[in-house]
Amino acid sequence: MDKNTIIGLVLIFLIIIGFSYINTPSKEERMREEHVLDSIAQVERARLNTVAEEEKKVEADNNAGIIDNIGGAFRQDSLEEKHITLENSKIRLHVNTKGGRIDYVELKEYVTHDSMPLILWQPETSVFSLSFYANRRQIMTEEMIFQADENREMIVATDANRSLSMRLIAGDDKWLEYKYTISPDSYMIDFDIITHNMNDVIDINSSFLTLNWCVDMPQLEKSKDFENRYTGIYYNFLGNEVDNMSLTSDESVDLKNKVKWIAFKQQFFSSILIAKESFNEAELISQNMKEAEYLKKAYAQIPLQYFGKPTEQYNMQFYFGPNSFPTLKQYGGDIELQELVNLGWKWLAWVNRYIVIPIFHFLENNVTLNYGLIIFLLTLIIKLLLFPLTYKSYLSQAKMRVLKPQIDEISKKFPADKAMEKQTAVMALYKKAGINPMGGCLPMLLQMPILIALFWFFPGAIELRQKSFLWAPDLASYDSILNLPFSIPFYGSHVSLFCLLMTIVNIVYMRMNNKNQPQNDAMKGMKTMMYIMPVMFLFIFNNYSAGLSYYYLVSTLISILQTWMISKYVDDKKLIQKIEAAKAKPVKKSNFQKRLEEAQRIQQQRLKERQNQNRR
Repeated sequence: MDKNTIIGLVLIFLIIIGFSYINTPSKEERMREEHVLDSIAQVERARLNTVAEEEKKVEADNNAGIIDNIGGAFRQDSLEEKHITLENSKIRLHVNTKGGRIDYVELKEYVTHDSMPLILWQPETSVFSLSFYANRRQIMTEEMIFQADENREMIVATDANRSLSMRLIAGDDKWLEYKYTISPDSYMIDFDIITHNMNDVIDINSSFLTLNWCVDMPQLEKSKDFENRYTGIYYNFLGNEVDNMSLTSDESVDLKNKVKWIAFKQQFFSSILIAKESFNEAELISQNMKEAEYLKKAYAQIPLQYFGKPTEQYNMQFYFGPNSFPTLKQYGGDIELQELVNLGWKWLAWVNRYIVIPIFHFLENNVTLNYGLIIFLLTLIIKLLLFPLTYKSYLSQAKMRVLKPQIDEISKKFPADKAMEKQTAVMALYKKAGINPMGGCLPMLLQMPILIALFWFFPGAIELRQKSFLWAPDLASYDSILNLPFSIPFYGSHVSLFCLLMTIVNIVYMRMNNKNQPQNDAMKGMKTMMYIMPVMFLFIFNNYSAGLSYYYLVSTLISILQTWMISKYVDDKKLIQKIEAAKAKPVKKSNFQKRLEEAQRIQQQRLKERQNQNRR
C-alpha cells in the first residue's frame, strides 16, 4: 500500500469525523429539539386517542348495523375472549379467540441478553387482522370473537402435526376460518385463511381482503444501537433477489410485483410470513421507535385477491426462529430465506458462503470446544491457507530492503528534474533482480476480501450469541471490562478489552513491518500515519462483537509469529547473493515491456525536444 493510498484513507476518516462533529447538535439544541418532539408527541397521542375512541364507536355501530341487517351475522353475545397455546419443542404461541390471531410468540431455546424469555410478539404490541366490507361497512377481525374447534387450552405437537381451527361465524354454514398447523420440532407454522359461503356476506363488489400485520420489534440484545443496525423489513420478489428497506431511517414502499415472503428481521431472529404461491402486492412501512425497549415498528398491508366463490383458501406459513444460515437454508433454501443473514456485499458474500461458514460449522459440529477456541482454529486455518501470500509479501519487501543502497546510488545520479529517468533506472534494477514492486502490496490486497467478509460474518453469527470466552460473557456483543461515567464521541462509554488488545497488537505488528520496509525519507514521514490506522480501529470496533475483535487479535498475533519465523529463515546476505546472480542473467523482455520502454523512449525524446525549443 503506497503513501498516497494511506494518506487518502486517513484524510477520508478525518473528514468523516470532522463532518460528524461539526453537524452534531449542542446539548442546548438537543434539549430544545427533544422538548419540541415531546410536545408534538403529546399532541399526536391526544389526537390518536380521540380518533381511536371515535373509530371504536363507529366500529361498534357498524358491527351492530351488520348484525341487524344481515340476519344476525357475526353475533358475539355468548362468546368470550380466551387464549389457546400452540407449542412444540422450539416455539410457544398464544392464539387469542379475539381476532383468532397469534398474539404471543416465544422461542423456547433462547433468552434475551438479561436472561428473560425471548418473546418476538406481545399482545399489546402486535396486530394481525383481516379487514373486508360487508353490507358496505368495514369489518376488522381483530375486534371480533372467533370460536375454536378445540376445547383444550393447550395443543402440543410432540410426535405428529397438530391443528387449531378458529372460526368467525357469520350465519348458518357461513364462516371465516383461520387454521394453524404446528409440527413437532419445527420453527415453521402452517397458516391458512378459508372463507366458507361468505360470498353473500362480503360485499359483492369486493375484489380483495386486506391482511394487516404490525409488530413493535423489541430489544433483545445488550446494545440497542448495534442491534438496530441489523433490524428491519426484508422481502423477496418472486423469482428475484432479496431486498430490504432502510435500516437507519423511516421508510415506506409500495410493492407492485409478486412477493414470495416478508420478514420482520432482527439481528438474530426473524418473523417471516411466506406465501405458498405469492402475494400479488404489499405495502410496507418501517419506523424507528424512541421507546427504550423497542427498536422499530414494522407494518405490512397485504391485499388477498377475492373472487366471491363459495369457498376460497389462502395458504401461508410463518417462520419464527433464528437467523442461522444453515437453518434458514433448511427451511427455505429454494426461496432464499438464508439471504436474511447478512454476509456482506454481493462480490464478497461468496467468501463467507463457501469458505468461512463451511469451515466454522465443520469445526462446530466435529470439535467439542469452546467457541473462542473454534474461532482460534478458524483463524489458524485461514492464516495457513494464506501463508504463501504472506511469505511472498515478506520476501518482496526484503528484496527491496536489501537493494536500498543500490537505489540510493541511482537517486544520486539523477537530479530532481529527471524523476522519470530515475524511475526508469529503478524499474530496470527491479527487473534485473526479479522483483515485482507490487509484490509486497498485492498479496495483502488478495487477503482483504477475507478480512472484510469476516467483518460481516461475526456480528451476525447467532452461533456466537451468549457464548462466553475468557472475560467476554457474549462473543456476539462487546466485552466491556470498564463502564465509563461519560461517553467518548465515536468510542462509547465502555472499554472493550479484546478491542484494546487488538489495537495494541496491531501497533506492534506495524512496528515490525516498518523495520522490514526499505527505509527512506518518505517512509520516515509515514510512520506516524501508519499508526493512525490501529487507533481508528479502536474507535470502530469498540461497540462491535467481541468475537470479531478476538478474531483480528488472533489473526495479527499469528501474522507476527509468521513474520518472525520468515525473518529467521530469510537471510539478507543470501538474498542479495541470489539477487546479484539474477541480475547477471540476461533479461528476456516481454512484448508488453518492449512497448512500454518504447513509449517511455518516445516520451523522453519529446520532452527533450520541448526543452530545446524553450531554450531557443
